[in-house]
Amino acid sequence: MAKEDISHRGKILSITPLITTVQIISSSACSSCHAAGFCALGEKAEKIVEVQTDPYGFHEVGDEVNIILKATAGLKAVWLAYAIPVVLLMLTILLMIKTGFGELTSALTGLGVVVLWYFVLWLFRKKLRNEYVFKIEKLR
Repeated sequence: MAKEDISHRGKILSITPLITTVQIISSSACSSCHAAGFCALGEKAEKIVEVQTDPYGFHEVGDEVNIILKATAGLKAVWLAYAIPVVLLMLTILLMIKTGFGELTSALTGLGVVVLWYFVLWLFRKKLRNEYVFKIEKLR
């Protein structure tokens, strides 16, 4: 694991030929993580993550593992899920008001643009899922 990777401790719940299901174990280390405010894994006490099964991995149900994601992938996720929608919302509202539309119309149009953004992300979910590959590292 590289220093810039994001990792969470977990326990393997099930293993199939395609998917390994891991339950994330909450850790107080999340509070000191620089991405804690944006990371969905830091919100709840229990998270379930599905990881592509490594055919050469020797994992068993109940094993304690680290789930690892490259930090750059986490930063890209923050941009796609939070930063870009906020920028789109603000630009839409400002441009609509600047061109003479009312505040209500501008705000509703801005929200519509954000909904459209999340719909586009949903359309590309399979491609995005392939970009965000979690790795399993067995604890020693």
